[in-house]
Amino acid sequence: MHRRANLAERRIRRLVVKVGSQVLTAEEGLNLEVIAALARQIEDILGRGTQVILVSSGAVASGVRKIGLPGRPEELPRRQAAAAVGQAGLIMEYEKAFERYGRLVAQILLTSEDLSSRKRYLNARNTLNTLLEWGIVPVINENDTVSVEEIRLGDNDNLAAMITLLMDADLLIVLSDIDGLYDQDPRRNPSARLIPEVRAGHRQLERAAGDLPGELGTGGMRSKLSAARKVNTAGVPFVLARGTEESVLTRILAGEPLGTYFAPRAGRLARRKCWIAFSLKPRGSLGIDAGAVNALVRQGKSLLASGITVVRGEFAVGAPVTISGPDGEEIGVGLVNYSAADIRRILGLHSRHIRQVLGEKPYDEVIHRDNLAVLADGETPP
Repeated sequence: MHRRANLAERRIRRLVVKVGSQVLTAEEGLNLEVIAALARQIEDILGRGTQVILVSSGAVASGVRKIGLPGRPEELPRRQAAAAVGQAGLIMEYEKAFERYGRLVAQILLTSEDLSSRKRYLNARNTLNTLLEWGIVPVINENDTVSVEEIRLGDNDNLAAMITLLMDADLLIVLSDIDGLYDQDPRRNPSARLIPEVRAGHRQLERAAGDLPGELGTGGMRSKLSAARKVNTAGVPFVLARGTEESVLTRILAGEPLGTYFAPRAGRLARRKCWIAFSLKPRGSLGIDAGAVNALVRQGKSLLASGITVVRGEFAVGAPVTISGPDGEEIGVGLVNYSAADIRRILGLHSRHIRQVLGEKPYDEVIHRDNLAVLADGETPP
């Protein structure tokens, strides 16, 4: 009932669809039948008044096939060269598939720098909004040709989650080469059972999930669960389903129980807090006590020095840091009002003592609640 209420009976104004490499590639290259089926379904969805953003893997896989390499290269320059060859062919096939319906597509290539800079983040949002207003389908991929480890988004599951939050989408559908989330690895255990719905936090699932990617991809089940947790935390539902299933997108939107449905947390995270939580790379971390956890998670308070027990890493004022409770569980991400060095000097102290130690007290809070994205919700693990 939860899936039906959130999908079939709720109008999806804006949808993000992510398609994995294993879905898009065949033995001889790109799977043109799958691309044609995707274009047909997306055109149908657009005709119903729902905007669609497509996050597509497949550039490296397409390049590997086109060049004739024996497999996905391990070396970064070779992967980037394969992506450069494959990206042109990938977007060309999308253009041809959508051209049948008189629909234009636009290629968008991103790195984490594009989303971690607030100015570039907003610019990307404005560009995508304009394309959607014009009725053009954005086809987004990580810019593998120029990405290095420091600016990689990691995988397209993560990218799709970030685009979902960037664009205030109402649903993220990830199309993979697996039917959904299983209670065991179906590749190793034929008795594994599909889990139709997940209605709580996913951290325990992430730790238990298989992380083996496909032959030509980068994201395993753990990356998909991480993407689900991100969008669910922000109040957005997530569906994982097999991409080669007949009319999979239109059937999901019709409420059919395909794949695994991940139910969102009640209430949506504000745009800016989504950016803080998921687009910025943390520069360090703070450990806090149980009292501070309660104040942040259940009372919506700011983080004070008195609740901090440990500082990890070196960072400046304004840097993003993760916040962890006594058990090591991540509570959230926030922007600090003090440097790591100063927080070490004032941790455990009441706010009124900060001036005595530092000689000044620009803020009472180490992290103000307006600059804090709380990710923990206190729900019972699945």
